[in-house]
Amino acid sequence: MKIEQEDQHYQAEKAYPLPSVIEDLNKWPINQLYRDKKAFMDQLVAFTQDRLIAQKKGGALAQKIAAVVYKERQRILENPWKVDPPDELDFWGDIRRKMVKGGKLEGEAAQKHYEQLSERILRRYVEEITGNFKISTYKLARILLPMLFNSILNTMTVRKADLRKKLRISGHVEELRSLVDKGTVVFVPTHFSNLDSILIGWAADRIGMLAFSYGAGLNLFNNKIMSYFFSRLGAYTLDRRKKNPFYLESLKSFSQLSIERGVHSLFFPGGTRSRNGALEDRLKLGLLGTAIDAQGAVLERGEKNKVYIVPVVLNYHFVLEAKSLIEQHLKYTGKELYIPEGSGFSAMGILKYLRQFVYNSSEILVNFGRPMDVMGNFVDEQGRSLDTHGREVDIRDYYTSGGKLTYDRQRNEVYTERLADKIVERFKVENVVLSSHLLAFTAFNIIQQREKEQDLYGILRLPKEERQISKELLFENLALLREALQQLEAQGQLKLSEMVARYSIEELVADGLQNIGAFHVKKPLFWNKKEACYESEDLNLLYYYHNRMKAYGLHRLINI
Repeated sequence: MKIEQEDQHYQAEKAYPLPSVIEDLNKWPINQLYRDKKAFMDQLVAFTQDRLIAQKKGGALAQKIAAVVYKERQRILENPWKVDPPDELDFWGDIRRKMVKGGKLEGEAAQKHYEQLSERILRRYVEEITGNFKISTYKLARILLPMLFNSILNTMTVRKADLRKKLRISGHVEELRSLVDKGTVVFVPTHFSNLDSILIGWAADRIGMLAFSYGAGLNLFNNKIMSYFFSRLGAYTLDRRKKNPFYLESLKSFSQLSIERGVHSLFFPGGTRSRNGALEDRLKLGLLGTAIDAQGAVLERGEKNKVYIVPVVLNYHFVLEAKSLIEQHLKYTGKELYIPEGSGFSAMGILKYLRQFVYNSSEILVNFGRPMDVMGNFVDEQGRSLDTHGREVDIRDYYTSGGKLTYDRQRNEVYTERLADKIVERFKVENVVLSSHLLAFTAFNIIQQREKEQDLYGILRLPKEERQISKELLFENLALLREALQQLEAQGQLKLSEMVARYSIEELVADGLQNIGAFHVKKPLFWNKKEACYESEDLNLLYYYHNRMKAYGLHRLINI
């Protein structure tokens, strides 16, 4: 049974695209930054160098450099990628030889020698990280990407595709647009797929936002087409194999200084894609802290620009990389993940994904959350920070000590943790529950409740007959959970899609089954006609999609 839906969200989206908040692309902060790229990179190297020298952790500069050389040579030998520069071994070999020479120097001569080596290392990292922005490429992407999507979709199916209906936008759009000329917007999205950056970029352009700076995994640059666009559309590279302080400080400095310059930015605070399919509940604090530091630095210079944090929740019925992600999660839970070069992200995979996406009634919803300042206070359309009682807050007070605006690393670290907690909270509130989420959550929890003596891994290995659920049991529990979800929505704790909120249970199940099983060879859940019951062919995938709703604690309502 196919469910065709034309709801109020789509009706509202017919107004898109909205005009750009700033029509002249030459005035966009990201264009001005890269027009001054060399000076920015010089500033970045000097800024990072000062930070490293000031840090006591890791010992003297010579010890820090020696540790970096060791780690980098290990990476090159044990985990090389095709996209790596061909001169890496030569570069690090030369640094090592010069370290030996430095061991024969003393005093100021030795310090100067190691500072020169440090600067050389940092410049190499900065050149690797820093991307570019070309107005001509941006204009080309604006034309080509919608055409490419529509062309692919409409040649793969007889059904005429409409991107406005398939890729949906919701949330605090007008508030967000009003803040562009009052400060710097930092998007902090959930992260489920390598398609996320592209989709957010498309949605941001549709609502008239300016281009933003964002990180793209170095492994994605293996694809020549993606590399061409990423490297000219404001992306900076991220290499998660590099975990030494020189590289990490270079990344953080890049983020902070670009935000200080007013460049709108995006980074995934979870650090990487959600391996288990759940909303992020623990965030990486590194890049998030750069927004805190950037706001303080702007205020110390006497400037009025504010930094605005905007949570963005991406809502998928089915995820391109779900199978490989959940397998990684189950295999490496509690361990540091090895990041494979391919990441299960192929051109053929994308084509298949898009075909299933348009063939079914599926949609992807990009929901722009309520804007906040860097302290987690909501802001109004004038950019004013408001406390929980609606009273205006002066953000300078957070950075003031002894009557003066000052930088305090430990204080800012506390602020970063608070902001992370607020973003996690907003992810739950801005999340839109889709039919596939509710269906998977209900089905997996029914199976889990029946097998209380089994641990998770035992449940995932259950035989065929124990993966079956009667129609009556499934529908009864769906009704219970939907009622609870409607109460949570009324309390402002989450959002429901039209299908979940208003359609019958039978229609909800049909829509959920159609979407959750569209892309995967083995179905997370399907209707077994022969045995007249619902059944899972792949409990790993059912578990993955079930996790999207686990943050709300509704598993306790399951009644078997």
